[in-house]
Amino acid sequence: MISALNRLIETIEDQLTGEIDVGDLAGKAGMTEYHLRRMFSSLSGMPLSEYIRRRRMTVAATDVLANGELLAVAVRYGYGSAEAFSRAFRSVHGAGPGDVRRNGGPLRMQPQLRFRLTVEGNTPMDTRIADRPAFRLIGHAARVPLIHHGINPHIQAHIAALPSTEHARLKELGNTDPAGLLQVSDDVDPDYAEGSELTYLHGVAVSEATPVPGDLDVITVPAGTWAVFHADGEYPAVLQSTWAATATEWFPSNPWRLRPGPSIVAVLNRAPDFSSASCELWLPVERA
Repeated sequence: MISALNRLIETIEDQLTGEIDVGDLAGKAGMTEYHLRRMFSSLSGMPLSEYIRRRRMTVAATDVLANGELLAVAVRYGYGSAEAFSRAFRSVHGAGPGDVRRNGGPLRMQPQLRFRLTVEGNTPMDTRIADRPAFRLIGHAARVPLIHHGINPHIQAHIAALPSTEHARLKELGNTDPAGLLQVSDDVDPDYAEGSELTYLHGVAVSEATPVPGDLDVITVPAGTWAVFHADGEYPAVLQSTWAATATEWFPSNPWRLRPGPSIVAVLNRAPDFSSASCELWLPVERA
């Protein structure tokens, strides 16, 4: 996967002044667009779309500093007007093209990425592959922003607003794997951009034929394969580090790729104050 990502970077460089079809790039890299965007974001720390924008504006800065017409520069980089180009340019460099031309800056340049293999994996990952029939996730859902590190206060507030009796009720309804109370993230931005919205559901899994109370939200999950990662430690840090390790260690060395679908966290045991937990991370996968 490392070599495929580096070929992707080279292709992007060749197409910075033209239209970049991410789906086509993914196909040439031997990946689905969904898997490419998620792996790129996890490994580089930024969405693929953001990297393309930063590189395009970095290269465009050279033309801005020249004496050519700014509208011609805008058109060269795929913008229909100088105003649209100026907004994109300012969002990266913090100053408009006219200001940069007059003052020589400021410029915030995005270097070309290079992915390199490092020797890691000295800690075995406790993983299993599970084939599951279709099931449903039921519970209480809310739209919340994605936060990569630390506790998500929006999710915390959503759960805290539920009556204590509701947790027991949900547990009674759950009747299939993943077992127990679940933390479900669905409809996530493929670029996994921090701050983008996702659907968070606090609930349980039930078989496809199970009747669902009318006051609960439902996510229907088709039959498929899941990679299940076990994690123990300080919460939520251990879960977030496990998520990161799937991208940096597990997917590059295993014949699986992410497929669209919800990611699910099953909390198996936890400290009374939730400072530590034993949990499972369920990710929908398919053979690469």
